[in-house]
Amino acid sequence: MHNFNIIKRELEFCGRLLYIETGRMAKQANGSVFIRYGDTSILVTATMGKEPSEEQDFFPLTVDYVEKMYASGKIPGGFFKREAKPTTDATLAARLIDRSIRPLFPEGFRNPVHVVVNVLSYDGENEPSEIGVFGASLALMISDIPFNGPIAGVTVGYIDNQFVVNPYQNELNNLSKLNLAVAGSATSVVMIESAAKELSEEVMLDAVYAGHEEIKKLCALQNDFVAEVGKEKKEVVLQSIPEEIMAKVEADYGNRIAEAAMLFGKQERQDAFDTTEAEMLENYQSENEETYAENEKWYKAAYEELIRCYVRDSILNKHHRVDGRGLDDIREVTCEIDVLPIVHGSALFTRGETQSLGTVTLGGSSDEQIIDGLEIEYKKRFYLHYNFPPFSVGEVGKMGAPGRRELGHGNLAERALIAVMPDKEVFPYTVRVVTDTLESNGSSSQASICSGCLALMAAGVPIKAPVAGIANGLIMEGENYVVLTDIMGLEDHLGDMDFKCAGTRDGITAMQMDIKIEGITKDIMRIALDKAHNARLKILDIMQECISEPRKELAPTAPRIEAFQVPVDKIGEIIGPNGKMIKSIIEACQVEIDIEDDGWVHILSPDQQSIQKAKEWIQSIIREPEIGEEFEGQVTRIEPYGIFVKILGGTKEGMVHISQMHTSRIDSPKDMVKLGDIVHVKALGMEKGKLALTMKGVEGNPEPNQNSTKQDKFNTRDEHKGNYRSTGHRNKNYRKR
Repeated sequence: MHNFNIIKRELEFCGRLLYIETGRMAKQANGSVFIRYGDTSILVTATMGKEPSEEQDFFPLTVDYVEKMYASGKIPGGFFKREAKPTTDATLAARLIDRSIRPLFPEGFRNPVHVVVNVLSYDGENEPSEIGVFGASLALMISDIPFNGPIAGVTVGYIDNQFVVNPYQNELNNLSKLNLAVAGSATSVVMIESAAKELSEEVMLDAVYAGHEEIKKLCALQNDFVAEVGKEKKEVVLQSIPEEIMAKVEADYGNRIAEAAMLFGKQERQDAFDTTEAEMLENYQSENEETYAENEKWYKAAYEELIRCYVRDSILNKHHRVDGRGLDDIREVTCEIDVLPIVHGSALFTRGETQSLGTVTLGGSSDEQIIDGLEIEYKKRFYLHYNFPPFSVGEVGKMGAPGRRELGHGNLAERALIAVMPDKEVFPYTVRVVTDTLESNGSSSQASICSGCLALMAAGVPIKAPVAGIANGLIMEGENYVVLTDIMGLEDHLGDMDFKCAGTRDGITAMQMDIKIEGITKDIMRIALDKAHNARLKILDIMQECISEPRKELAPTAPRIEAFQVPVDKIGEIIGPNGKMIKSIIEACQVEIDIEDDGWVHILSPDQQSIQKAKEWIQSIIREPEIGEEFEGQVTRIEPYGIFVKILGGTKEGMVHISQMHTSRIDSPKDMVKLGDIVHVKALGMEKGKLALTMKGVEGNPEPNQNSTKQDKFNTRDEHKGNYRSTGHRNKNYRKR
């Protein structure tokens, strides 16, 4: 029996018990913690490579978020029945944790670090990703890996005009106007990711800091835990540019770098940077090849650092941006719609040197996206796919499955637009938006929101209001800072913050913030929100000059859908035995039909007449004949005790008892009718779950044939009751009625 040295802590946090421990699981990792929140539990490990990655000029951090399907009592699908590639939600959770912890590692740290979040149990109420940032920070804090924490993350909802931190999943999904993930330290906020239903800037700001108050408690818990179990941090080599090389490159090429930084065009500016760098490297190599071989990477690093310093200094101290704009100026915007034939909706949005092509495709219920993760399987009827091909930045590269960046940008744009999508009862289509980035020089995700919105309106999707997005930046040195509106690629790369904000004229629908410093203040965030609001309104003005409201009609190429609801207990009748009835409707009317478990029926076809024909057919199936209502129908079956007649276009069958066939007594139904005859009947109501009909007193029916013989009467063959004897004597199983 192992004698584990288990150290644990407990905290009542947002109405649930938060339990943490270390010393029992995964002890060979540099740091590992087991965390339980409610009945959701995760194991988080942090490991570090022993040597720095010499060839990399960035910090090699990897975060994996692993959903074990057993965590929610599910067996993975597919042939192999084991977890394969991460789901989109798992990838987004890993990306969120990465964005939160990355700014807090030391500058120049190049040892590879791997953080793994294993979801071990999920109770359906407490989202594992809510404690993912906290777990990653705690595992790093107690390890010997250099890390400037602690930080933690929470989710903030807005329910009945009240902020709720870490609401239960059902509340968050069905009641909340806000889904805000915020991460921060005890003193500042480091990451934001949110979706909202047109909330004001002030509400969003208050929500962030309502979450931050709870984050402080989690940071205090970590400090207490680290005091008991924390390891001494390892001494690692922090890579930095030698001062003499920095001085040499600045003296030799500083002026040319500064001149190149002032060029307006992205490609012209980058070409000037590349030309100067190539010349520098060639000159230094010719001076001394041996020295050059040792210092080549430092020459390149010094060159990049000088670009950073010149650009930042010019913006911060001279308020001069590289493309000549003022701090709050938006690049030139051009909006176009209907740029493509055939597609159901298309738009081209160009802002400066960033361009996004948005397209909309409409489909039926069968086109809904099925989401199968730890939660109960569900479907999405609106989804957005974002693409970022290498040619958009003038590069050669491999194109394949979307990476974390594409999934993250697409998720942000989808959240921004879903807030204004019409309800299913109003617009029963499945809607797919694709945004292809054709050019990129900063904030392509926000351009995709604009192009997607324009394409939706051009397609005739009745969105509640137009949505636009903008990205703002920050340059900060000490206490001195400036906030930039509509950052371009270079300002994003060299700046300290990427603050994306999208919404309508009435409020914010999505917000995201990433920083490269250890945190920002509330004042900075307020300024960024105000500038984003003003810029958003300007872009919306331009968009609405292109198309003021959603079109009233769909494109000729778009399918038409008729949606209506039927009683759930009638679904079986519509489908029929082995699907025979619904297959008949589909084949005869040339339509697609989707029937949902709640009784919603969607009929899809490019031809409205075909839809109407199928709808009338289905309505006749579910229709209950009223007592006294008259119908015309075909005789489909004859029994000794009566006949069966199909009415309402063959969708309903009722029985006319022999006693209800005529006012006078008849000995056999065959005295009046034969198979295939058209008769007129009246509804009597339901008897033992069957429709009872009568022919008495209904005009248009035949009279009994008085010349028929008993021999004819008793030669009737019945498939279900057996054969009647031709002698004229009734079978013993037949009762005279």
